[in-house]
Amino acid sequence: MKITARELAKLTGGSIDGDGETELSGFAKIEEAGKGDLTFLANEKYTPYIYNTEASAVLVKDSFMAEHPVKATLIRVADPYATLGMLLRHVASMAPRPQGVENPSYIAEGVELPEQHYIGAFAYLGKGVRLGRNVSIYPQAYVGDGCQIGDDTIIYAGAKIYPGCSVGSRCVIHSGAVIGADGFGFAPNGEHYEKIPQLGNVIIEDDVEIGANTTVDRATFGSTRVGTGTKLDNLIQVAHNVVIGRDNVFAAQTGIAGSVKIGDRNRIGGQVGFAGHISIGDNNEIGAQSGLHRNVGNGERLMGTPAIPAAKFARTQFYMARLSEIFNKKQDNSK
Repeated sequence: MKITARELAKLTGGSIDGDGETELSGFAKIEEAGKGDLTFLANEKYTPYIYNTEASAVLVKDSFMAEHPVKATLIRVADPYATLGMLLRHVASMAPRPQGVENPSYIAEGVELPEQHYIGAFAYLGKGVRLGRNVSIYPQAYVGDGCQIGDDTIIYAGAKIYPGCSVGSRCVIHSGAVIGADGFGFAPNGEHYEKIPQLGNVIIEDDVEIGANTTVDRATFGSTRVGTGTKLDNLIQVAHNVVIGRDNVFAAQTGIAGSVKIGDRNRIGGQVGFAGHISIGDNNEIGAQSGLHRNVGNGERLMGTPAIPAAKFARTQFYMARLSEIFNKKQDNSK
């Protein structure tokens, strides 16, 4: 990529402070950038770096006011982080994607390959698989009997999609992810447990991204569902019969127990645990390592285990940190 700061500002709808003819050819973090790099400033704690960065240009907020001289050209935009994301997507889209069928691979009889496709070496496509346009199935991926994969979806190396599951269009399934393994269903029988057959499936809707080694279990009956636009980080467990709505984001190591229902546009921190059979509404923010054991409405900010309002959690932690001081003071006063 080679582009001038002025051209980049025009592309992003931004404005220029500095040399608009400076040439940009790459991206880097603000503290590591060098000549020719574009970087960004979206978090205030990184502001000191802008005064000595070697980057040629920096994406900053429209409202940014420099307290000291800045060597780099500033490109002012409404949201530097979102703008950077748009630029990175643009660059990524220019990279060539592999095409065709590599051997050895197994494609069951009757599976129709679209005009544009990629099937990597040692990939497996079972009976009745249906593929959309421009699908990429990377080496050693498994797509079981009767699965459907939508247009422009990427299944990376070593991902496993069990029989009967459906993945929508423009999805990304990263390496090691498992879609459709049996839900954890066992019934006590005396001193032993009997397996409950898991006869449902998993439906992944459009524009979903599922991180490496994340697992989404098939339903006992019916469907486990991940809604349009939802993003799951690495190492997440989604249990059987969970229903997740649209445009949610889940950080790594979150665990969602069976039959949980989660609405739309929730933001979930890392290592959050959801007890089974609860309902979560829309537009909630759940802090890292929180534990949810009850239903949650809309627009709440929660932290802790059991999860409580974030402001109350912060006050509680403040008092907890002072417990020894308060106890010692009380002991001194009782003498």
